[in-house]
Amino acid sequence: MNIFIASVIDKTGMLTSEESWHCAKVLRKKAGDAIQLIDGKGNFYEAILELVSDKKCTAKITSGPVLQAKRNYYLHLAIAPTKQIDRIEWMIEKAVEIGIDEISFINCKNSERTVIKTDRINKIVESAVKQSLQAYIPKINELVSFKELINAAIADQKLIGHCYEGEKQNIKQTDFKNRSTLILIGPEGDFAKEEVDLAINNKFKAVSFGQNRLRTETAGLYVCQTASILS
Repeated sequence: MNIFIASVIDKTGMLTSEESWHCAKVLRKKAGDAIQLIDGKGNFYEAILELVSDKKCTAKITSGPVLQAKRNYYLHLAIAPTKQIDRIEWMIEKAVEIGIDEISFINCKNSERTVIKTDRINKIVESAVKQSLQAYIPKINELVSFKELINAAIADQKLIGHCYEGEKQNIKQTDFKNRSTLILIGPEGDFAKEEVDLAINNKFKAVSFGQNRLRTETAGLYVCQTASILS
């Protein structure tokens, strides 16, 4: 059964404009067809289409809400977008499928990409949510400077991965359960040393991903997998 994103009020589900177009034009659904809805806030619904057009689709709720069980951790990944944007888009798709709650983009001293199209990222996220049968849509934040993100950072534990020498905790020793975690992943070429120092001075802890040096998008995905497995 096809899944669509909708806002739900009482017993009526209203598909988003993009979902309406996809429902009417691509899938050629008709009034009376059964569909499944998610509201992006964790709820699944069964519904029957009532109004179908490429600009607006509505459906009558027949069952639900059924709340998706939440993970026992909150993961916020702050990452510098890669020069080749398709690499970071691929990572985001897979991260959503594995499980992530929030993604931020950071502009660092060594960043080679300083623009990110969050509208496109949101489309990738929503598609991955539906494909992986989830009902929560991760939060996507606009690109901000490294310093701005550091100053605004709120989490139970704050981590930064970097390639400089020094004391680090292996990411596999991190306890993600029942807490929120913010982890920073730098650009190709790594964070600048002064950025790492700023993070450490703001109570971030340095973590290691093992002996191998990882690409930006690989490191991001590795974090998502590790958190999922350990929790």
